[in-house]
Amino acid sequence: MTPANGSTGPAAPEVPPDRATGGVAGPAGPGGSDRLPDSTRDASAKKDYSEYGVAVLLLALGIWAIVDAVGLADASTARGPIGPKTVPIAVGLLLVAMAILLVIDVARGGRGEQEGGEDVDLSHGSDWRTIGLLAGAFAANALLIERVGWPLSGAILFFGTTYALGSRSYIRNVIISVIMSVGTWYLFYAGLGIKLPAGLLKGIL
Repeated sequence: MTPANGSTGPAAPEVPPDRATGGVAGPAGPGGSDRLPDSTRDASAKKDYSEYGVAVLLLALGIWAIVDAVGLADASTARGPIGPKTVPIAVGLLLVAMAILLVIDVARGGRGEQEGGEDVDLSHGSDWRTIGLLAGAFAANALLIERVGWPLSGAILFFGTTYALGSRSYIRNVIISVIMSVGTWYLFYAGLGIKLPAGLLKGIL
């Protein structure tokens, strides 16, 4: 049979206006659906302020690092162009440069991407055993560095940290810890002119 209205096929289903416009009702064009909601604009403005705040913080830290480094006394044991001021000034200059680049990026419309949620099981409590072992390693280093020297107290710190984090390769960890502690002692002494306590190994290193 032919429908009474004279059409030759089934009638097309009606689409609600909100579905046809992607869930946004209202007239199109200027002042219509293209206009962002006030809440979206407010959130974007707040995000801009927060990113500018990070830039100001980086700038302040950089200036503070440079000013503090300039006030350091020159070490008499410094060798070559690298001294106690070199690394703090370099870090301060990098912080200032990062602050300037961040301001330029935000002014041009750059926005930081929102991070996804971390894969953390909130049903489990804090691992107080690991926290306690780490705190004990740092406390042991602070108490022993003047008595036994950095090469030994640093080795205790590095080994205690690996043990607290679950490593059980004792021989390998001892060897790596001693190499790192002695290596950093020579790095500070020969490279930066900063003499860390040698302790029991005084006269050997």
